Amino acid sequence: MKTHAALPLTSEAFAPFGDVLEIAGDPDKIINQGLCGRYHNRATLDFGPDGRAGISLFNADPRALPYRLDMVERHPDGSQAFVPMHENPWLVIVAETGTQGPGEVHAFRAAPGQSVNFHRGTWHGVLTPLHAPGLFAVIDRIGSTPNLEEHWLEEPLLITA
Repeated sequence: MKTHAALPLTSEAFAPFGDVLEIAGDPDKIINQGLCGRYHNRATLDFGPDGRAGISLFNADPRALPYRLDMVERHPDGSQAFVPMHENPWLVIVAETGTQGPGEVHAFRAAPGQSVNFHRGTWHGVLTPLHAPGLFAVIDRIGSTPNLEEHWLEEPLLITA
């Protein structure tokens, strides 16, 4: 089985797949009588012409490294954001778009305080917390049409630390 090392999650490395949501640098605005920094408009949310934004709560079982990746998915009609409701590192897996499905896989270790927004149509792994609780807010498309494609890998990939 091929192995792939997870790299630290950075905005630059993740840019082809979506947005990294984190507090970095000075806030865009100071609000609430000077007691709150607002880091404004950090993700490109896309819910398609017939969708609307929805917020769901997910509680995923933690996984361990090395992690066996055998399936990726994508949402062709809208973006999807994973916002941890905990202060633990977690795993983010994405894949480039290939000619017949997903291409090269990339794995990232999200640090506490980091969230991601997958652009519409981005192949990605399932929600993968590395510690309990695996509680996340997920912002994605709510609509009447299916918005999920799964692709099972011919050969699983082992994601390492």
